Amino acid sequence: MNNMSIAASQFTTLLPNDVLARSERMRLNPMRRRTNRMRGEHMSGKGGTSIEFSDYREYVAGDDIRYVDWNIFSRLNQPYLKLYAHEEEMHVAILLDSSASMEFEGKFDLARQVAASLGVMGLMNVERVSVYTCGQGRGRMPFLKPCSGRSSLKRFFQFLEQTEVGGSIPIEESIEQVLKQHSGKGIAIVISDFLTFGDVSRGFNLLHGAGLEIYGVQVLGPTELNPELAGDMRFVDAESNATLDVSSVGELLGLYHQHRQALEDYLGSQCRKRSGRFIATSSEIPLKELLFDRLLRNGWIR
Repeated sequence: MNNMSIAASQFTTLLPNDVLARSERMRLNPMRRRTNRMRGEHMSGKGGTSIEFSDYREYVAGDDIRYVDWNIFSRLNQPYLKLYAHEEEMHVAILLDSSASMEFEGKFDLARQVAASLGVMGLMNVERVSVYTCGQGRGRMPFLKPCSGRSSLKRFFQFLEQTEVGGSIPIEESIEQVLKQHSGKGIAIVISDFLTFGDVSRGFNLLHGAGLEIYGVQVLGPTELNPELAGDMRFVDAESNATLDVSSVGELLGLYHQHRQALEDYLGSQCRKRSGRFIATSSEIPLKELLFDRLLRNGWIR
């Protein structure tokens, strides 16, 4: 009964309430402010040349105190910032890999949680947040149209909660599909295991050329990071069902680790070459540690 009460009080099944509350107070911290016209800034708490009032959010250290609503402060004794809709908006496009390989060892669960938290940071700062489910098929992929503000939280969470794993389209091909539907400059958050036979460099070039700063998040399962294998094994591809029989697999572990590390290094270099960011993580990492330690410490969020 107690568990049912706790579940009923949560706003979303994806994030504990304390993580949701902290995410609402934080914001994404792109290397560059890429927006969609020549004048003004992306939507933020910096007023100045604003068009109209849009929303409120809690004051964060470093915000311009000129845009604190002092009437609310006098009533609640807590500072809230007035947000204004500018002529320019920063887009946050979340590319969530939902191909079959992401079902392994909780990778997709963590990927959705990361997408949810970073999306909340965008919504609460009135960025234009969209979500694309990659890997499902070669037709028109399911996606959440750009939305912003607190009023969009429920729709945003429902989309992520209803997204299921399945499909075999590689992430680099999915990126090309996304850019046929997306428009707007800002950030592209690509969350995937990046276990593909293809090369992501073309997809990353297209994202960069479209004015999107790449946030690359590689999520791998613990046995993908540190496999413990011995004897004769049969490997089965989760997406194509192709099999590979290997004798004395223990002798291949050293080679496997070299290739896995080389892929991680390559992905990182491809993101940084395009003025982006990259992080690799295990699906076992506690969500709070990933968000509020590693991403915060590395400047992804503030």
